[in-house]
Amino acid sequence: MALKIDPWTFPAPELDPPQQGRHSIVLGGGCFWCTEAVYSQLDGVLSVRPGYAGGTRETADYRTVCTGTTDHVEVIEVAYDAGTISLGQILKLFFSIAHDPTQKDRQGNDVGRQYRSAIFTADEAQKQVAEAYIAQIERDRLFDAPVTTEVVPLEAFFEAEAYHHDYAARNPNQPYIRAVSTPKVEKLKAVHGDMLKASAKAG
Repeated sequence: MALKIDPWTFPAPELDPPQQGRHSIVLGGGCFWCTEAVYSQLDGVLSVRPGYAGGTRETADYRTVCTGTTDHVEVIEVAYDAGTISLGQILKLFFSIAHDPTQKDRQGNDVGRQYRSAIFTADEAQKQVAEAYIAQIERDRLFDAPVTTEVVPLEAFFEAEAYHHDYAARNPNQPYIRAVSTPKVEKLKAVHGDMLKASAKAG
């Protein structure tokens, strides 16, 4: 990652209005197996669903999306209790732990438009927080390359095929999971152990 400071000192968003109740946001940060594995650990996260966003229903399937010829992004829908974890905290982990926002149309060896960095916002408030945070990150030059993350309104979320759900948890010894997903989860636990669910702390 092109992060210039260590994740322990990565700043929270300056704009993060308090909210209550259940909310959700859709995030694209590379392979959805890996981002799901990170967010499923967090206290206050009610559910994480892998899926596709940005394209049409007709092309919202894994085989087609993997061709890189659709407008879809591999995403996760993160439903959360805003009284326990804020949108700003979710976005802080998105930029500092879950993926590298400076890589355009790729994450590491995963190359293609389906792996681009994107935040699909549910409303104007989410859009304002996301755009303000990106501006803050760029202002403070936290990365050694520009942030490429798109902030776009969510038109539709298409849930991924059943075998993608909880993929990392069900396949911990799969080589890709061990090489890409597990290090992100370990970093999360090391840096933000206080944000974990009790079950994640025990594990």
